[in-house]
Amino acid sequence: MSVTARVPAKVNVQLAVGAARPDGFHDLANVFLAVGLYDEITVTPADELRVTCEGPDADQVPLDRTNLAARAAIALAERYGRSPGVHLHIAKDIPVAGGMAGGSADGAGALVACDALWETGASREELLDICAELGSDVPFSLVGGAALGIGRGEQLTPLETGGTFHWVFAMAGRGLSTPAVFREFDRLGEGTDIPEPAASGELLAALAKGDPDALAAAVSNDLQPAALSLFPELAGTLAAGRAAGALTALVSGSGPTTAFLVRDPESAAAVAQALLASGTCRTVRTASGPAPGATIAGR
Repeated sequence: MSVTARVPAKVNVQLAVGAARPDGFHDLANVFLAVGLYDEITVTPADELRVTCEGPDADQVPLDRTNLAARAAIALAERYGRSPGVHLHIAKDIPVAGGMAGGSADGAGALVACDALWETGASREELLDICAELGSDVPFSLVGGAALGIGRGEQLTPLETGGTFHWVFAMAGRGLSTPAVFREFDRLGEGTDIPEPAASGELLAALAKGDPDALAAAVSNDLQPAALSLFPELAGTLAAGRAAGALTALVSGSGPTTAFLVRDPESAAAVAQALLASGTCRTVRTASGPAPGATIAGR
């Protein structure tokens, strides 16, 4: 018997970052939107824990116990006093090291799939608790839709969305380390007064109304200057997308994936084609959101 879970990527339509805390983390106001690019995690009983992966850039995915899917299986097994003997197979479609929470999605997917396979009967709250232990973005990968994350991003409040938002994502030729981007954020902000992070009322209203123009006017990412400092070529990708008619352009999370909000699927196709022709990115994908969080896709 095997169980497959399907988990979406995310884009941060707002990422407000506070000053570094004594523990090295940063308080965030993180408005997540799940979008329809998915990883699938299939779990099958095995003598010992094993991870395999296929799909774009699968060679960049760790296959040892540092993989978030493996860590999720171990955490659930320990909580219920059982062996984590399972084969985790990850079918990647979310960009690797792209700021779209692909690793977090795999953690949430493995958790949901192992819970179903082992019939642990864990409550939603227990699963979210394990997700928060695994990483800041993992709880949202479980929940999906749209949500405001505070603290490190793991304390979630679901948000209303009044329609579908259409996006184009441009993948860069190399990855960016999230810790490195935060370190650069700290360096760039040294000696300045960094305000407490807070969600934008205009942005939350735009999401609730399903208004892409209002959302385009309100999106923001406090990590974008740091990402551009470490990866200056991303500025050319952002400019190419805007020139092609995107309503707005921003770095997704810690990058280096860049995100372009457009009005409709036809606009998405045109912007995607222009971005590819610009030569400023490796590949492009289109997707819409909100999308559901981690769900069982097959048994």
